Amino acid sequence: MANDTIADYLVYQVARAHRRLHGELDDLLQEEGVQVEHWRVLDILSDGRGRSMGELASLVLMNHPALTKMLDKMVSNALVHRLPDINDARRVLVFITESGRALHDRIKEAVDAHDEALNRKLGKRDVARLKQILDTLDHAN
Repeated sequence: MANDTIADYLVYQVARAHRRLHGELDDLLQEEGVQVEHWRVLDILSDGRGRSMGELASLVLMNHPALTKMLDKMVSNALVHRLPDINDARRVLVFITESGRALHDRIKEAVDAHDEALNRKLGKRDVARLKQILDTLDHAN
C-alpha cells in the first residue's frame, strides 16, 4: 500500500495522536508546575517500592542521562530521594518522599479524570481494542 502524504503513514498518525494527548496532559499538569515525566515518576513510585535507575528509566520511557538530570531536580525539590540498595551496594534505589506523595495525591484526581474522559470519548470496546493494538505494536519484532 503506497502512502501519498506524510499523514498516510501509521507512524505519523500515532505520533500525532501522542503529541495531542501528551499536550493535553502537560497543560493539565502545568497548573501544578509538574511535567508529564515527573508525574510518571511519582505515580510509579507511589506504591512505596524503590526502583533502580534502569527500571525507572524503562517505566518512565526516558534514557538514563535525561532521567538522572530530572531526578536531580526532583531530589532538590524534595519529591524523591535516593538510597543505596541494601541487597546490592552498587545500585541506587529511588523512593518517593512525603512531599512527592502529597503532590502525587493532589494531581492524581485530575489525571484520572483526564483518562476517564478519554475512555468515555472512545468507549470501552474501542479502548480495549486500541490497547490491544498498541500492545501488539510495542511487542512486535
